[in-house]
Amino acid sequence: MRIGKWAALLSLFWILLSGYIQPLLLSFGAISVVIVLIVLKRMDDVDKEPINISSGLRMCRYLTWLVGQIIISSVEVTKLVWGPTNKLSPTLAKISAKNSPKKAHALYANSITLTPGTLSVDLENDEITVHALHKSSIDELKKGEIEQKITKIWGGNK
Repeated sequence: MRIGKWAALLSLFWILLSGYIQPLLLSFGAISVVIVLIVLKRMDDVDKEPINISSGLRMCRYLTWLVGQIIISSVEVTKLVWGPTNKLSPTLAKISAKNSPKKAHALYANSITLTPGTLSVDLENDEITVHALHKSSIDELKKGEIEQKITKIWGGNK
């Protein structure tokens, strides 16, 4: 059943990306989907952790939210860089990641880095060292919105 869902999702994705409904291209798409399904099955047999489509949909929601945050913070960073230099307040701080699952700490740190004006410098145990162009970025991170979004996707601290 799970392989059938992946086959349908991958086939739909192939058709959306190609935009052509011709026998040759459809056969290439079918071959590609079969190869991906074989690899997916083999990976599931090795690591014993099958990935459900539902987590993929939750990840899409998270990525949509993250892209919005990137756009908003890009505008803020542009204002900071083009504005007077006295508005800059570079800050280095440790952000707790104890509430997010251990398996998602790298995703959390990378999400911080993807947001303009912030950079994850170090990830050790349950703390991420972050450099920010402005102290308000650190304050936003300490509120934990990114951590909450990641915890919704990957579950509680495991």
